[in-house]
Amino acid sequence: TAQAKPFGMTMARWPAKSCEFVLDLLKNAESNAEVKGLEQEALVIKHIQVNQAPRQRRRTYRAHGRINPYMSSPCHIEIILAEENEGVKREVEAKKPKLNARQLAARARRA
Repeated sequence: TAQAKPFGMTMARWPAKSCEFVLDLLKNAESNAEVKGLEQEALVIKHIQVNQAPRQRRRTYRAHGRINPYMSSPCHIEIILAEENEGVKREVEAKKPKLNARQLAARARRA
């Protein structure tokens, strides 16, 4: 498809429904952070994980009295947000060159 060409693929799918669930979850997490008194602009996703949940079983009825399973594929989404704090930058120290014994002796002779 034309959508996949920029990524060097031949076929591409865009999981719109899954993205909507994740966006709703992020909005919910943002409102929870607001209630807890955190700054919304400083929030950063520290951890996000999706795990399989137990499948739910249903039935679909077929011709000639047969029954096939009709399974759903639920998942558990775990997301952890935290405020990104601006750390203090370290002062750049001048590094001393590491010298071996021969180089140290040569410096001592010159001095």
